[in-house]
Amino acid sequence: MELVSIDDIRSAAADITGHVLRTPLMRAPWDADLWLKAESLQPVGSFKLRGATHAVARLTAAQRSGGVVTHSSGNHGLALAHAATAAGVPCRVVVPAGAPTAKVDRIRAFGVEVMTVPPPRRGPAAQQLATETGAVLVPPFDDRRIIAGQGTIGLEIVADLPDVDVVLVPVGGGGLSSGVATAVRALRPAAAVIGVEPEWAADARDSLAAGSVVSWGEERTYRTCADGLRLPPSELTLAHLLERLDGIVTVTEDEIQAALSRLVRDARLVVEPSAAVSVAARLFRRAELPAGRTAAVVTGGNVDPAVLAAALADPS
Repeated sequence: MELVSIDDIRSAAADITGHVLRTPLMRAPWDADLWLKAESLQPVGSFKLRGATHAVARLTAAQRSGGVVTHSSGNHGLALAHAATAAGVPCRVVVPAGAPTAKVDRIRAFGVEVMTVPPPRRGPAAQQLATETGAVLVPPFDDRRIIAGQGTIGLEIVADLPDVDVVLVPVGGGGLSSGVATAVRALRPAAAVIGVEPEWAADARDSLAAGSVVSWGEERTYRTCADGLRLPPSELTLAHLLERLDGIVTVTEDEIQAALSRLVRDARLVVEPSAAVSVAARLFRRAELPAGRTAAVVTGGNVDPAVLAAALADPS
């Protein structure tokens, strides 16, 4: 299986320049050795804009006329709707029932077609829709274009913090962690890239241990508040992670909520639970991590107001 290369990621960076924000790497006010890669500041509120913009940029003229389709719990669908609309490309998004209302409402605001299905049907429904309409399927992570686009975050981290020692990156389907690990390993081999996922959706951890994809099933992973991290890796992303990720840790739901509150209160970043897992690892799993200058990828800020209010109301 051919893996994404650093040259692929550099090409993606050229494709997305001018369309995606080069987000700041912010010093954490409470930790002198922690920097926050604030992808929550992207125009659509998450890092997903990188991969989606790159995927749309790579469409042929014929593919553009047929449009794109995807499945997403919110952020990837929102990013693809934004990128496709900006390029004049028709877009359809399949969302799982129970997806955060704040995200789905923003997808609909682009005027794209939205279809809601039971969570286990999201992938098959998107594939069927692509087959029926002739649209190009742009999956949320199982795609070389997506991995390369997300990997541009790694380019920026190393450029802004050349002596970085550790990069903490959330792991769901693995597109982000595959891309970031590829870039960092190529540009800063001495640094360790550590994946972080919820204890209640630790299928990437189990997949890495088994050496093959282990799926917990969305009925089980839907327990976690980190809605963007509920899917297992694909064979493509797992191949990247097996070769390039240096380790993986898990965090609890309480730790995710505490990290979310810390980011809002002390870093003044509005974030969603999935975005807080990397910081939760630094706060609560530091003994399991390598020492040194650490960059945590804060992936998105499309949080439901009720979830944000509950996290901030907790005095812990």
